[in-house]
Amino acid sequence: MSQIDEFMKEAIEEARKGLSESGIPIGSLLLVDGKIAGKGHNRRVQHNDPTAHGEIDCLRNAGRQKSYKNSVIYSTLMPCHMCAGAIVQFGIPKVIAGENRTFPSAAEFMKANGVEVIDLNLDECYDLLQEFRRLYPDVWNEDIGVD
Repeated sequence: MSQIDEFMKEAIEEARKGLSESGIPIGSLLLVDGKIAGKGHNRRVQHNDPTAHGEIDCLRNAGRQKSYKNSVIYSTLMPCHMCAGAIVQFGIPKVIAGENRTFPSAAEFMKANGVEVIDLNLDECYDLLQEFRRLYPDVWNEDIGVD
């Protein structure tokens, strides 16, 4: 995938919403049977909730699904272990991530559990997180814990 498709563009818009709320700019989108079932963004700061990651917010907004076997989750950042656990738990077969450079992710965990993992390595996704890091270093160090 050399170009950003419409679904990753929407995930990036979700990340931008998060940044506009002074939150961590990570966006996510769930497709089920080729249709958008839900979107979300990291709201850890906004909701004072350490579990309100972008993928979790997206899954909450999508609501219950009868099946995830024909689904794809997009995320502007490769999922962490908590979000990867939800992906594996629900049987989401494919993850398309905007980047996997910012922090140690759970890509190998997902692959080991049968999830197809695609890293688009997009500078736009990486740059959003670097902007947040520059603007909010204390929150960055609290949430990401890598420095």
